[in-house]
Amino acid sequence: MNDLGEMLMRPQAYSELAMGNVALVRAMVESGVRVVTSYPGSPTPEIAEAIRSIDAEKRPFYFEFSLNEKVATEVAFGAAINGRLSVVFFKSVGLNVAADSFVQLPLMDITGGMVVVLGDDPGANSSQNEQDNRHYAQLSYCPLFEPASAQEAYDMFKKAAAVARERRMCVILRLTTHVCHAKELLSFAALPDRGKPDDTPLFNPDSGNYIPIAASVFPMKKRALERLAALEADLPALGFDRFVDHGNKERGVIVAGLPFASLMDTLSGCEKKPDVLKLGSVYPFDRNLVASFLASHREVKVLEELDPILEGQCKALAFERHINVTILSRYSLDEAMGECTPSKAAAVLRSAWPDMLKAEPVRAHLEPLAPRPAQMCPGCGHRSAFYAIKKALGPEDITVADIGCHTLGHLPPYRMGRVLLSMGHSSSTAAGLSLFNETRRVLCFIGDSTFFHAGLPGIANAVYNRHRVLLVVMENGTTAMTGHQDHPGTGRNFNGPSEKLSVNAALTGLGVTNIREVDTYKQSELSAMVREALDEPGFKVIIARHPCMLKFSREASRKPAYVRARVKIDQSVCTKAHECVERFACPSFQRTTDGTVTVNPDLCIGDGSCRQTCPSQAIVPSKPSN
Repeated sequence: MNDLGEMLMRPQAYSELAMGNVALVRAMVESGVRVVTSYPGSPTPEIAEAIRSIDAEKRPFYFEFSLNEKVATEVAFGAAINGRLSVVFFKSVGLNVAADSFVQLPLMDITGGMVVVLGDDPGANSSQNEQDNRHYAQLSYCPLFEPASAQEAYDMFKKAAAVARERRMCVILRLTTHVCHAKELLSFAALPDRGKPDDTPLFNPDSGNYIPIAASVFPMKKRALERLAALEADLPALGFDRFVDHGNKERGVIVAGLPFASLMDTLSGCEKKPDVLKLGSVYPFDRNLVASFLASHREVKVLEELDPILEGQCKALAFERHINVTILSRYSLDEAMGECTPSKAAAVLRSAWPDMLKAEPVRAHLEPLAPRPAQMCPGCGHRSAFYAIKKALGPEDITVADIGCHTLGHLPPYRMGRVLLSMGHSSSTAAGLSLFNETRRVLCFIGDSTFFHAGLPGIANAVYNRHRVLLVVMENGTTAMTGHQDHPGTGRNFNGPSEKLSVNAALTGLGVTNIREVDTYKQSELSAMVREALDEPGFKVIIARHPCMLKFSREASRKPAYVRARVKIDQSVCTKAHECVERFACPSFQRTTDGTVTVNPDLCIGDGSCRQTCPSQAIVPSKPSN
């Protein structure tokens, strides 16, 4: 157990500087959670890292990274209906993967209780969209609580767990990126003395219907709606909501989650502040409390990130109860996009009430910083793969991307993977692109982690329907993009060694008969494979394999005998063809104004994958250093 693990298991009450994700783990320990599952995705992976810091023998709950979000939800659900308080967590778009099972949860009698922790991502900091998962709460009749800070994340989780357990139901705790990652001085309670947990299996199919079919759906839905109504009546006792009285009956703001923090920051410099009603339970919300706030103010602005969900509900409530109040609508599309930072909160208030805030001071003009596009790490095997594959393709050929580090291949100079939907989509989308297409060959990519997460159905479909597509499996032996978590192909899971699932064996089991394998550093061989495979009929696969070099080099550097290798440019033979800079594009290479190419020693890892790209053989090993 390291320092973080010791802190999380400290028996007495204490205060500690920690981020929201870490606070959740302490809340799990205090709440008596027994099962936790997840699939990694930002902004939530630090929850798992905090769990990892607790010695496995002292960890009071079971944890696993499941194959995908749907499986993780189902494992947690199975444990919960067997009497175990359970938690599942994942990122915003992960709920789409879990949705088919998730939407059934509010219909069920969940004996042990279940909390779904969502890491939503306003601003799309690490996601392909800004999906607002409050819609899912309404869609599925699932209560949703939303903290505004790391401290509230801790406090609300404990109450959410208690509600879920006492009412035998599922509850969503919706965090956004800044609540997950923000640090503050947190106050933690003492660990309750629970004694040895009673792990008697409690699943009893006769105690409640667990089969949502036509004959039982209406009673189950009725129960879900009755739970919501009962929870709304009890919201005042939970203490989630907060009224900030500024003595202003003319103007008020209704807000929830992180926008509350931005609002209060903005109002710190405001002379005549509006009253503020901060909601903690977003669905259901305390309709009587909101109605009272609306009735006691002449104008009300609803400040929220992304979609106008609370705004619409407040307008409907005012209409239903004949409340004479003006609820100000959004003034610009900017309110529907991005995070609600203090500057955005100020802009929203200024648009609603121009006299409330002083105009922003005119700042001196500053030259914009040079753009820094995302790029693959030095030595990344994906770079070698894209460099080699591009040589084998014609300008008319079509390439389809998938989710992972290799998604960056769509950027210059590779331009590999020009369409993207979601994890595992590539084989199916490529199959559609191949239909009625006799002139443009189709190639698609998928990473090994995504292959197991969501890639298998599309591959099976391509085999079954004989689609003419070439799939390149980019196997780097880890879930690299989210922090090097293991997956079924690594031979390890979160808790130790496990059965290693072979990508090749899985493909063979699905009926793929045309399979090639190659190390991506063997660029000429990979190019030749692609040329051959593209012109062959049916569905075929190339497994392009090389370890994630960021993970590999980090692990190597921890060894006592580690010596860092590098390359350099032999200027006596360099012809300034710039193949290394313009086409291979490793960030270690730097070009001066006169065209001279040098190697940044701080970036270069000396893997040597670049050496075969130089037409003049000017890239040579440099003297190793520690």
